[in-house]
Amino acid sequence: MKIDEAREVRTTCPYCGVGCGVLAKVAADGEITVRGDPDHPANFGRLCSKGSALAETTDLDGRLLYPEIHGRRTDWDEALDLVASTFSQTIAEHGPDAVAFYVSGQLLTEDYYVANKLMKGFIGSANIDTNSRLCMASSVAGHRRAFGSDTVPGNYEDLELADLIVLVGSNLAWCHPVLYQRIAAAREKRPELKVVLIDPRRTMTSDIADMHLAIAPDGDVALFTGLLAYLGQHNALDRTYITAHTTGFGQALFAASALDLAGIAAATGLGEDELARFYGLFAATAKTVTVYSQGVNQSSSGTDKVNAIINCHLATGRIGKPGAGPFSVTGQPNAMGGREVGGMANMLAAHMEIENPEHRERVQRFWNAPTVAEKPGLKAVEMFEAVADGRIKALWIMATNPVDSMPDADAVEAAIKACPFVVVSDVLGETDTVRHAHVRLPATAWGEKDGAVTNSERRISRQRAFLATPGEARPDWWIIAEVAKRMGFGEAFSHVSPADIFAEHAALSTFENDGARDFDIGAYGDIGAETYEDLLPFQWPAPASPSPLRGGSARALSEAKQAGRGGVGEASPTPFRPNEVEPGRADPLWPAGHLPLEGGDPPPPRPSPISSVAASKLPISPLEGEMAGRPEGGAWRQPEDKSTRFFANGNFYTPDGKARFIAIRPAAQTRTNPDYRLVLNTGRVRDHWHTMTRTGKSPRLSQHMAEPFVEIHPADAQHYGIGDADIVRVSTAHGEVLVRALVTVRQRQGSVFVPMHWTDQFSARARVDALVAPTTDAISGQPASKNVAARIERFAATAFGFAVLAERPASIDADYWSLARCPAGWRLEIALQDSRDWTGFAASLLGMEGETLAYHDIAGGHHRFARFAGSRLVGALYLAPTPVAVSRGWAVEQLGADHADRQARLAIVAGRPGGKSVDRGAIVCACFGVGANQIAEAVRGGCTSVAAIGAALHAGTNCGSCRAEIKTIIDGRRLQAAE
Repeated sequence: MKIDEAREVRTTCPYCGVGCGVLAKVAADGEITVRGDPDHPANFGRLCSKGSALAETTDLDGRLLYPEIHGRRTDWDEALDLVASTFSQTIAEHGPDAVAFYVSGQLLTEDYYVANKLMKGFIGSANIDTNSRLCMASSVAGHRRAFGSDTVPGNYEDLELADLIVLVGSNLAWCHPVLYQRIAAAREKRPELKVVLIDPRRTMTSDIADMHLAIAPDGDVALFTGLLAYLGQHNALDRTYITAHTTGFGQALFAASALDLAGIAAATGLGEDELARFYGLFAATAKTVTVYSQGVNQSSSGTDKVNAIINCHLATGRIGKPGAGPFSVTGQPNAMGGREVGGMANMLAAHMEIENPEHRERVQRFWNAPTVAEKPGLKAVEMFEAVADGRIKALWIMATNPVDSMPDADAVEAAIKACPFVVVSDVLGETDTVRHAHVRLPATAWGEKDGAVTNSERRISRQRAFLATPGEARPDWWIIAEVAKRMGFGEAFSHVSPADIFAEHAALSTFENDGARDFDIGAYGDIGAETYEDLLPFQWPAPASPSPLRGGSARALSEAKQAGRGGVGEASPTPFRPNEVEPGRADPLWPAGHLPLEGGDPPPPRPSPISSVAASKLPISPLEGEMAGRPEGGAWRQPEDKSTRFFANGNFYTPDGKARFIAIRPAAQTRTNPDYRLVLNTGRVRDHWHTMTRTGKSPRLSQHMAEPFVEIHPADAQHYGIGDADIVRVSTAHGEVLVRALVTVRQRQGSVFVPMHWTDQFSARARVDALVAPTTDAISGQPASKNVAARIERFAATAFGFAVLAERPASIDADYWSLARCPAGWRLEIALQDSRDWTGFAASLLGMEGETLAYHDIAGGHHRFARFAGSRLVGALYLAPTPVAVSRGWAVEQLGADHADRQARLAIVAGRPGGKSVDRGAIVCACFGVGANQIAEAVRGGCTSVAAIGAALHAGTNCGSCRAEIKTIIDGRRLQAAE
């Protein structure tokens, strides 16, 4: 099927680990639109603000389209030969541990599989790690300690079946909005559902919470060990489950009893009454799901936090049952797929253990590899330390930006700059990491890539290409395989399509498994190109027998047999061709939406860890028909007698088949000191993601939060002499950033929050991970990014500025600046310590050509400039001695307006609309571009609920992640009216 045909393609969102289905439509004229896939069981048609704006991120602006060596364009043969020969020579001279791959949860499973195979099985080192180390390594470690395997026990539908949801260190409303909306819909259907939020910050997720526990940083271990002790003291244990299916309970309970309630209160910063209410609610509620994310994982005690949570679920038998279990939600679209293939330094492949000699021998034999890594490799922080001290001499970075995302990021950047040989595969020609590469390899982006991803509930979905491959970009798997061939491993890397690789991956998962390992997708071990093209979303495990396609049709099974592979190493007949989508069915809509039978396949020979728990009499979801696109009991519905959950009846992947309680004693973690008295917490915002290489392209996503900021509690702001919208210097022992002050009671006193997204491409000094110490969890190796000793001070700016620009400026001569996309150009915030020749400064941003209008108040320090080319606004600049009071949203809109009326141009200089023009105010709803002023006006007009605002303005009716902010505006207007 040629990609220039008009069609709608089923694919998967490339952002967080929810794994939402997307329908991408390319019109005959090339216009791209996206919408949620109503048949995909992860989202049933919903998308968040980021997913909804995907069409704005597929342009070729800034793309790396051709291989480069030292900045010189070259061809693929020269670039690949250089990479292969340099890695081979380095290995020959210094050994296999002198080279490393640093990969990404952005890679597709097939990319990950080939990279891991090359490094561990053919180079013979385990020096392959991933940016997933930064987000969920502690969950992996906790799962393996407790279950003997990295198994997520539950499903998304548990969020709808639960009677209590405990959200720990998870701003679900902003970071996993579709799951948040599933919970919100569940509460509307069943108001008795309770939600507890455990987070130092009062995030927008608190809007849905019945109880918010503003816990002290890293107080989670004390909180959950205290809960275990409470459960024991109040006879709230499932002793039958403990006896039959676990070991180590006595030791864990004894360790948990080290602190009394007063001691737990001191360790958590919570009141004893708060603790008693939470503990009582947990003890009394059988259907409890504990959802946790980065606030748990990104800690030097992250693994203990995970096991403290799991201990409570094991002690109550609340695991693997409908509406009950611990649930780690991942941050990246294919972090789970990376775990499946073994793409971390301490894993092997297919959930086998690198420390286990039988597993190593099995994988080596399956791959027919000359060797296999015998010990764990260097985890992310260790890896870049080894780059810095010269142990690693050749480094290949794929699909990630460690100069911005790693802790101690300045030291990481220095290490990369000093490394003798650095290869970067990426989609952009300029990132803070790509700029240091000796070899730049152009990779395909979302919309061009073809492969599989796995979401947080173990559901494997397809990402499909719907755009032509631009320039000479190539898939990551192809790039890696071509290097492997040139290193002498051609026979093992003769893959010609993603289907070929996925089949090998599936075959390895079932190889000599017989139920001994949790990850088994052997049903797809002989999948061919056509069946792979039509592959529907499915949850693992999916063993090969007796139901090869887990509920698939007879036709699909027949196709699988006809198109199946004969075995590992036998190529499928469909090679990769640039500028053409893999051939498949020519239907205008590619199929998706399959859910495997809820019971999965019948158990393998080993006693099955998959539940056979009878479902309640409630429907499979109490929300059928509630979410956009969800069918009323349609084909997605599964039989109600079994589930794809794990461990309700035990059968863990430990040698004795029993789960392990982990004895944990809470330990104080005081990071602050007299020089750095505050705690720095880092994380995400609603509409941006990672280092903005994708979201930074979208004008829509840049409207909500257009510049980096620091959240400060009002008491701390007053103490440090900082006002709202001031520029603030945040510093630690490792570095400093300049960011805008956002003073809010949502922030815990004594702590500050700075988002992780801004890079040197978008701001002057906002790479916040340069401030984070390289402190890691001793077990998982995950960095502690949420508890960093810091201090703040007001940056003594004498001038502030705001500009709208039709073109991105080549350079910005300001102490503080932050640049963001807008619909017809760019918006710019600046601050300067010293006075300038403001006319000359304006010319450096607006250019010299065209007609200029200017206003100067020399005494007051106010200057305004607007430059026009014909009737088009080239740019406008507003300067003041304090943060500039300009109608920013309105000014941005003027870049796309016609300004033939010369008299009306004066409004641009004034910086506010005149006459009947409308100023929307700060954007609240990115999906529909609705501003705070519009919402406030609707409230004044009688809209007194979020639903009423949605009906009037559509705000909050798409992804729903702005609903909490809408409610805040409504509540604020009510308070004003009451006064």
